[in-house]
Parts: sequence; structure tokens; C-alpha cells
Amino acid sequence: MSTQSHHPAVSPPLKHQVHATDDEQAVARRPWTVLALMLAAQIMVVLDVSVVNVALPSIAADLHLSSSNYQWIVSAYVLLSGGFLLLGGRVADLFDRRRVFLTGLTLFTLGSLTAGFADSALALISARGAQGAGAALLTPAAMSIVMASYTGRQRATALAMWGTVASMGIAAGVLFGGILTTAFAWRAVFFINVPIGVAVAVGVLAKVRFAPTPTASRRQLDLSGAVLLVTGLITLVYAVESTTSHGWTAPHTLAAAGIAFALLAGFVVNERKVESPIVPPTTWRIRSLVSASTVMAGVTGAVVGAIFLSSLYLQQVLGSSPLVTGLQFLPLAAFITLGAAAAAKALPHVGAKKLISLGLVIATAGALVLSLVDSDPSYVADVLPGFALLGLGVGPMFVAISVAAMGDVAPEQSGLASGLMMTGHEIGAALGVAALTAAAGDITTRAGIVAGSQDAFLAVAIGLVALLVPTFLLPAHDPATTPAAHGHGH
Repeated sequence: MSTQSHHPAVSPPLKHQVHATDDEQAVARRPWTVLALMLAAQIMVVLDVSVVNVALPSIAADLHLSSSNYQWIVSAYVLLSGGFLLLGGRVADLFDRRRVFLTGLTLFTLGSLTAGFADSALALISARGAQGAGAALLTPAAMSIVMASYTGRQRATALAMWGTVASMGIAAGVLFGGILTTAFAWRAVFFINVPIGVAVAVGVLAKVRFAPTPTASRRQLDLSGAVLLVTGLITLVYAVESTTSHGWTAPHTLAAAGIAFALLAGFVVNERKVESPIVPPTTWRIRSLVSASTVMAGVTGAVVGAIFLSSLYLQQVLGSSPLVTGLQFLPLAAFITLGAAAAAKALPHVGAKKLISLGLVIATAGALVLSLVDSDPSYVADVLPGFALLGLGVGPMFVAISVAAMGDVAPEQSGLASGLMMTGHEIGAALGVAALTAAAGDITTRAGIVAGSQDAFLAVAIGLVALLVPTFLLPAHDPATTPAAHGHGH
């Protein structure tokens, strides 16, 4: 019921309130401090998907990375984050969300500190995995805190801001990575998280209330399902990555793909047999959540893969320095932000479904423009128009996806639902980088990057068009925004 999904669950006295006027007055007085703290943490999580991209050549020279290590420094983070997000969402729903958030924040911050001191590829990839595991606890707990802290129009605004962070953070990460790498060397891209993590932890202890755990709903956690899911996804990405060096039909690739399929099939069987699966069967019946999460996976894969390839293209084909490369991504971040801001205002009037469809069309045009770059490119004439269209398309989509996904979700399921949505975000990122790297082929030479980028961006365009199918399955109206608009009389 929509009335249930708009109950503020942060303080027990509000649980049984039935008077709308009292509820609206309480909402009106609710400060944005909690949202600011959650967004600060989430910005770190999203930035770290791409903040290492521009730093990769410097890291490679310092730690003597092989070409395969490039992808795993990105993939280790998003795979562990995405693979454990569903378990993290379940934990956030069953236990005190503040404690779960602080546990994830601590693990993420310690992983960042360890990554900053890493002296080998294995140490850095392992630390990136620890960051990802911390993010898997932090993100759904943060969304759960936001959903419990706000209701009505405030919640719709908070979700739109959350979507804006998700959309612009990846592009902004490249900019910050370039600035930090140039000013302080590559280790700064990890060290910067430490003081931010400490400051957020102090703020949360002061401003976010302890939420008692409902003992009746506490059940055994599905750790076996989580392990099967993570190992299956890691093996799948390894299989996709292997196509670059071994080919699509090599025994090595086919064996990895077969193992990945067996592990993921084992996860599906496990979920049907265990008493408390990571994703309760009823969750899969929430059409808006499942469809939006599917679109989230595809869009994020396209964007993260595009940024990964573009950062190599700008440095190795155009000859840009890390700082200049970061600045060249600034228009992409600006157009994403512009698109997201426009979408936030249009969302109550247009609806998420139409915004996502429009965004897919615009982003597809941007990918096609980027697929036309040749061996004698100009940033302003060839790259910038593609970035502009891609950003204007992606910005509205992330805002609309966040609202569409959470629209039919009750507060007590918000951690799990955000975990499913952000699983699409992270797994899409990992598979996007792996798939586009495979589509591009040899990206170690200038000629290889030029030819590979053309093929990869054409694949991005085809993938974005295909996402119109799950978009059509979204409901025409957004339950999260419509009642709020009616309830306030405007």
C-alpha cells in the first residue's frame, strides 16, 4: 500500500501516527543533515568506481602492472560491492541500520587506507575488494536511513538527489582522479577517503538515531547464497576478460564460462531452498523494482565502460595528461548534472518511464557520435559532442531509475530494494568494462584504441537501444511522487 510506504520509520513514536497534518508538520521540520551525511558517504562509493581510471598509467608504472591487472583494479571493487550488496541490503533490513552503515564505512575507509599504501598489484586489488565489500554494507544502509528519515515530497527530493549523485559521480571521479594524481601522485585518490570517512562517522554518531531491531523478523542470513553469487560473478567477468587474450571459443574461456554458469545456477537453486533467501521471492514480483534494476545495470555498464575506454583514448590517442584528461571529462559531468537537475523538476509531471525512454534515445545518439572518431581526432569537434549527448541522456535516467525502482517499496524493505538496484549498478559496471574491453580488443596501442573504441561505442549504442524493452515494462505512473504531489495540493 502506498500509505505504508510513506510512513517515517526513524523514531518509534511516529510509527502509529495516522493524522496527515501532524505527519506533514513533522516532515516539514525534518532537517537535511542526515541526507547530507548519507550523500557524502555515497559520493565516495560512486567516485571510487572511476577515480582510478586516469591514475591507471601512473599506477602501472609504479607497481609494474600487466595489462590484465588494469581491468581488475576497477572490477575487484565493483564486483565485491555488487556481489555482496544484496546481502548488505538484507543485513540493513534485519539489523540496526546505523550500525550496519558504520561497519561498512569503517571497512571502506580501512580499505582505502590499505590501497594507498599498496606496494604490489595483488595488494592493491585486494584492498579494492575490501573497499567494495564495505560499500556493499554502506550503500543499502544509507538508502534505508534516507527512506526512514523522510517521507512524502521530502523523500521524492531525497531520492532524486541520490540519483543525481549516482549519475554524476562516475564522471566526476575521473576529474578528481586526474587532479589528485597530478597534484599528489596516485596514492592520493585512496587517501582522500580516510578523512571524509572519519568525518561522516562522527556526524552519523551525532545525528542518526539508533533503530531497534525487530526481533520477530530476524532470521538466519543467507551466506551460502552470497558466496555463490560473488564467486559466480567474478568467474563470469574473468570469462569475459579471457576472450581478449584467449578468444571466445578457447577451452580456457569456455571452461570459465561453464563454471560461472554452474555457480550462478547454484545461486538460483540455493535461493529456492533456504529459509531466508537474500532476495525473498515476493521481491521479484515488484515489477517496477526489477525492471528499473535491469535498466540500471545496462546504463551503468555503458557509462562506466565508456568512461574507462575514453580515459585511455584521451591519454593515448589525444596525448592528454592525467590532469587535462580529468578536465576533459568535466563537460560530461556537467551535462549529466544538468540533465539530472532538469529531470528532477520534470519527474512529477512527466513520470519516470518517459524520462528513461528519452534518456536512452539521447544517450544512444551520443554513443553513435563517439563511435565515429578516427585516427586524427579533435576533442572539441569529435569527443565533446558525444560527451554532451551521453551526459544529457544519462543524467535524467539515473534520477528516474532511482524513483521508479523504489516507488512500490515499503520502508521495511528499502534496504533490500536499494541493494537490488545498486547491485545492478555495480555488476553492470563490472560487466560493462569487461564486455567493452573485449569488444575493443587490443587497447595497448594507439591504433588498437582508435579501432577498438569505434567497435565498443557501436556496441554501447546497440545495448542502450535494447534497454527500451525493460523500460516499457515500467508502470506508467510513479507511486513515490504522485501521492506526495497530491498530498501537498500542488
